[in-house]
Amino acid sequence: MREKGTDRSKFFRGEVDKYGWVDVGSSYVLSDLLAAVLFAQLEKREEVQVRRRCLWTAYMEALNQWAVSAGATLPPPAGPDIEPAYHLFHLLMPSRRSRDALIAHMKARGIMGVFHYLPLNRSPMGLKLSAVPFECPVAEDVSDRLIRLPFFTTLSDIELEAVTAAVRSFDVDRWR
Repeated sequence: MREKGTDRSKFFRGEVDKYGWVDVGSSYVLSDLLAAVLFAQLEKREEVQVRRRCLWTAYMEALNQWAVSAGATLPPPAGPDIEPAYHLFHLLMPSRRSRDALIAHMKARGIMGVFHYLPLNRSPMGLKLSAVPFECPVAEDVSDRLIRLPFFTTLSDIELEAVTAAVRSFDVDRWR
């Protein structure tokens, strides 16, 4: 696949006398420019992770009591045996209705909260590849209730406070 669907590697190993297109594939090789950008990002990895850990921890602390009273679930807390990747922060709401209402509540305040994903069995490619439609009740339930909060390295402390204030001001009981 990474050789654009060709048998190029076999050609270079002398296993075939010429190479050709044999399967689905694409070019996954980084250009020099993209490799340079990635290298610069990797050099900042620790700095980025420290900031993301701070944001993640701030969300946990600011939203813990609200989540308990709202019946929402936060990500598992970090601990000696659990170290999150700190790549996103989500809430699992009590219902799809409450999730959608929270997204609208945040949007009205200029804050982007989004659902996370479609389960593979509901995705266009999953539907195309499946000979028989099937259900994944747990994945479908979680997908319907999950909201991702803004989470990026340059999120300021003021923006973080605005997000947490918007979430804490949301009345889940109206939307159960």
